[in-house]
Amino acid sequence: MLSRRLAATVVVLLLAAGGSQARQNPIPFVSPPFEAYLEPLRQQAGIPGLSAAILLDGEIVWERGYGFQNQETRLRATPDTPYIVADLSQTLAATLLLQCAEQRRLELDDPVRRYGLVLPEPGVTMRHLLSHTSAGIPGSTFLYDPARFAQLTALVEHCIPQPYRKSVSHRILEHLAMQDSVPGTDLENRAVVPPEAYEPLQLERYQRVLERLAIPYRMDRRNRAARNILPSEGISAAAGLVSTVRDLARFDRALDTTLLLESTRQLAWTNTTASDFSVLPMGLGWFVQNYRGERIVWHFGMIPNAYSSLILKVPSRRLTLIMLANSDRLNAPFQLQSGDVTRSVFASLFLRLTI
Repeated sequence: MLSRRLAATVVVLLLAAGGSQARQNPIPFVSPPFEAYLEPLRQQAGIPGLSAAILLDGEIVWERGYGFQNQETRLRATPDTPYIVADLSQTLAATLLLQCAEQRRLELDDPVRRYGLVLPEPGVTMRHLLSHTSAGIPGSTFLYDPARFAQLTALVEHCIPQPYRKSVSHRILEHLAMQDSVPGTDLENRAVVPPEAYEPLQLERYQRVLERLAIPYRMDRRNRAARNILPSEGISAAAGLVSTVRDLARFDRALDTTLLLESTRQLAWTNTTASDFSVLPMGLGWFVQNYRGERIVWHFGMIPNAYSSLILKVPSRRLTLIMLANSDRLNAPFQLQSGDVTRSVFASLFLRLTI
């Protein structure tokens, strides 16, 4: 019911904007009306705080915070507000593993048993795990399963012989100057951190970021928010990253340019084909689909009753949308794990205005 009401709101907004006329403008989202569209959607969806940014050619051309990262103190959400991005963390793991494949330290189609990873199904490969096609007969069907994706943590540690958390920190967060990102909320507790893992100043910075973390909220049917308490958790290939839209913009820019070879990037952004030659929803670590003749590449994250996230790329137009929220309503109504981002009214609004 909620998703239907939101979809109706998008139709009304697009009609008010004069849909086809809006699409003639290559960057209509820079104009004030786009900001006005998001605010009623945020309120109707039940999102206390929302941060968003849009990149064109690797540069942020629009960014905004809506609502509150902390409703009790009335602290407003901004582009620098940190959120737990949940499953969106998978895009970092995919990047590290594809770098390993480029360096021939891992092979996409070797059985993961070769690298010490044991799964019930024989013949599971890194390609299967990255594309969420490892369950049942490997490579035959798509089943979005973050728990299985988390097994890739051990593959990164096989390729880069250090704790996974440290590889994320040093090879991505520090390398890209993602100063407001943290590899796991458990770093707020120094007792869980081996003394040799981080320099004291780096650990202090992580802890300061976690002190600013957007408060997670559980929403009831009337969109009334109740503060939620989550346990501190570490990071795996599947989840655990804390970040901001500005930091994720840095990652997105590097992803398009320096983190991977062009051939590797195109492989990651090409749909996997099943053993019966049917096209499946994912490439390698990314969802991939067609919209009005354009390839779109995306991923999402969600912690029920707490956080949600979305990154949506239109490679041919060099456009990226990044959204982070402190309730699950950015994604929960739309069942994005099925592989169709156009179910999201937020993604649909962006796509209809730009393609």
